[in-house]
Amino acid sequence: MELLNHKSLSKITVKDIAAQCGINRNSFYYHYSDIPALLETILTEEAERLVRIETESGSLYEHIINAVDFAIENKTAVYHIYNSANRELFEQYLQRISHKAVYDYMNETWGDRRITEEDKDVIVLYYKCLLVGFVIDWLSSGMKYDLQKKLRRICDLFDGAMKNAIDICEEEYIESHNV
Repeated sequence: MELLNHKSLSKITVKDIAAQCGINRNSFYYHYSDIPALLETILTEEAERLVRIETESGSLYEHIINAVDFAIENKTAVYHIYNSANRELFEQYLQRISHKAVYDYMNETWGDRRITEEDKDVIVLYYKCLLVGFVIDWLSSGMKYDLQKKLRRICDLFDGAMKNAIDICEEEYIESHNV
């Protein structure tokens, strides 16, 4: 990540990584077949770390801020990964952490509501795609706007929309189960 904060992925060599880490090239190749394999490990480990973070907050924003903070702290590295041949790895990482954030928020906030698993999945999918889309838009624009500020405003404005969707799903559930 340190190297990615200074140069693009295509310009980083195994020699650079070995020098940065104080190891020899053979040690690198003992653990990784190539640089994309290392990048996949880094993104997978970071995603696992982020999905383990428990949030006690009542807002969707608080559930996603850890991932946003990581992106902002490593802005140049994230931009380099996004603009590399390994974009797919980054998008998988983004999908995973966005899904976890929305899923946890929905369960903590409305976990006691009577809706089907299929409806829960649809709601999580919808919000996950929105979050991923916002991050990709931010990256595509060259990170020209304040992502934290925009996401906070988006979460504030549309938080009621999730409640509305859950209300509709619960009404349908009650009707279909004659509760």
